[in-house]
Amino acid sequence: MTVTVRFFAAAEDAAGAPQLTSVAPDLAALRAELGAEHPALAALLPRCSVLLDGSRVDDSEPLPDGGTVDVLPPFAGG
Repeated sequence: MTVTVRFFAAAEDAAGAPQLTSVAPDLAALRAELGAEHPALAALLPRCSVLLDGSRVDDSEPLPDGGTVDVLPPFAGG
C-alpha cells in the first residue's frame, strides 16, 4: 500500500521536497521512516501536526492505500 506524504512550509524545506510516497504501515512507522531519511525533518516532526486524509488520528492508525498524509509544522502569525 502506498500513501502520498505532503509537506508544508518548514517541513517542506526540511524534507527537501513538497511531497513523497511511502509504504509505511502506520503513522508511527511513517514518522520513524521520515526522521531516518531526512535528518533535518527529525527535529521538526515532534512539533508537527500530522493529518491522514484531513483528520487527526493516532500514530497506530493504519495507512490506507492511496491515502494522503499532510505534515504541518507550527505556524506563526497574527
